[in-house]
Amino acid sequence: MAQNIYDTPEFFARYSELGRSVHGLDGAAEWPAIRALLPDLGGKRVVDLGCGFGWFARWARQHGAAHVLGLDLSENMIGRARTDTSDAGIDYEIADLEQIELPESSFDFAYSSLALHYIADLGRLVKTVQRSLRPGASFIFTIEHPIYMAPAHAGWMPDGDGRKIWPIDRYSVEGPRRTDWLAKGVIKQHRTLGTTLNTLIGAGFAIRHVQEWAPTADQIAANPDLAEEVERPMILIVSAQR
Repeated sequence: MAQNIYDTPEFFARYSELGRSVHGLDGAAEWPAIRALLPDLGGKRVVDLGCGFGWFARWARQHGAAHVLGLDLSENMIGRARTDTSDAGIDYEIADLEQIELPESSFDFAYSSLALHYIADLGRLVKTVQRSLRPGASFIFTIEHPIYMAPAHAGWMPDGDGRKIWPIDRYSVEGPRRTDWLAKGVIKQHRTLGTTLNTLIGAGFAIRHVQEWAPTADQIAANPDLAEEVERPMILIVSAQR
């Protein structure tokens, strides 16, 4: 079973204060890049893996999706999603992505935002998603970039010119990494970029687009705190097709 850190009171309280938790998709700096990749959702059946508060599920319905199934391990997340949603075309279920079974050829689009880096057995999940999609359907997801997930313990360090650099620790050594993010002892699964892409290919997906996301100049001007995201990729965006 995946670690359920989101049902820890301290973590959930702090997570709920993040910009993306308060403002939804518009509070996620990478959202414009994701939105540019999304297919027409008109009349489509969608599965959202790690749906959180349901922001994408509601957006998909507003943009024509026939039905959205939102899955999340966290009771807190699903409870909030249900509270904020009044739409018979959206169903939310508590589900462990490590163990889910999805009906074959049932969905036209699969989506996941910043959830798959918690999954130890990514291969199993990817195969499950591939089987659940109809031929030609897309799977778009974001994860923390593996470079971002493998920092040296000191984190940011100055270089000889006084700039901050992001030293990497054992990038090629895959497996769980423990970090203190919003709470102590959060476990994320580090795997190389090659492993992630090859897992998709091995499951029968065709890779259509890969983006090592960085903020635009306009985004940095509007939010100077994003400037450090130019120094190393924080988020990996992948579009694959069954």
